[in-house]
Amino acid sequence: MFVLAPLLLFAGACAGTARPTLAPEVMSQFWEEPVELARRDLFNGPGGAQRAPDPREKFQFVELKATGFNPGYDVKDSRGREWSVKLGVESRIEVTVSRLMSALGYHQPYIYYLRRWTLTRDGRDTVIEGEGARFRLDLPNERKEGEWSWRKNPFLDTQPFAGLAVLMVMVNNWDIKTAQNALYVVAQDGVEMGHHYVVRDVGAAFGRTAWASMGTKDDPEEFEKETFIDRVEGNRVLFHYKGAIMEPHLLDGITPADVRWICGLMARLTDQQLSDAFRAGGFSDAEASRHIKRLKEKIQEGLRVH
Repeated sequence: MFVLAPLLLFAGACAGTARPTLAPEVMSQFWEEPVELARRDLFNGPGGAQRAPDPREKFQFVELKATGFNPGYDVKDSRGREWSVKLGVESRIEVTVSRLMSALGYHQPYIYYLRRWTLTRDGRDTVIEGEGARFRLDLPNERKEGEWSWRKNPFLDTQPFAGLAVLMVMVNNWDIKTAQNALYVVAQDGVEMGHHYVVRDVGAAFGRTAWASMGTKDDPEEFEKETFIDRVEGNRVLFHYKGAIMEPHLLDGITPADVRWICGLMARLTDQQLSDAFRAGGFSDAEASRHIKRLKEKIQEGLRVH
């Protein structure tokens, strides 16, 4: 009963080799063709350097973060911009994975990593450092309307949707659930222009995946050891991946063509871009090199799958 309904969602995709295409104005709500992929800035991300938080800033406390596993704050900077701040081990992973997703054409919020920053609360300044923090900018022209479902959305059988599921396997993001998906209303000059379907909170990655218990995060040794593709049965790719306990259907209809498609996009990223994505998350060169090496191995494995 737990898996039957989700399996039905992917029946069409499993049966054939071609995936449907959607009108550009529909598909662009979730994914857009990454133009000049090799030129994209993976250090500053889609927000660019001009929107980054200033580490010298004193961020004014608004309230404690009310949701999620990791502690955090809602704060304002001196320009009146509102930021959602996440502390803990996930913060730097989330920035790096978000940079990869954005580069490949998936909508992402403007997020940055600060290793050291100052919180002002009740007239008192506190310097916060250590594991660092993820700063996510709340934009006035993008309002979160609610969540969107992995099981029911306009993009289910498309290749970009399947490709994103494979990307989550490649980075070993095991904590995938609908509650972490955000549906944004995008406006221009006060007029609603459409929606963006965004996958957020992607910090449970670069470690070991697990079904019965939580996996690990930012664990290079486990990330290096875990197998990517187990085998191919017919037109279906079976992965070693043991994550997404809340959304087990996501990988039921993945074909070799889907894997080659997303790995083909990943292969177009330069070594410098991959390094920049990890540098954006505060990883040292030594830490980044281990994760990048394993990612490149998975890319080559995915390109060869048939």
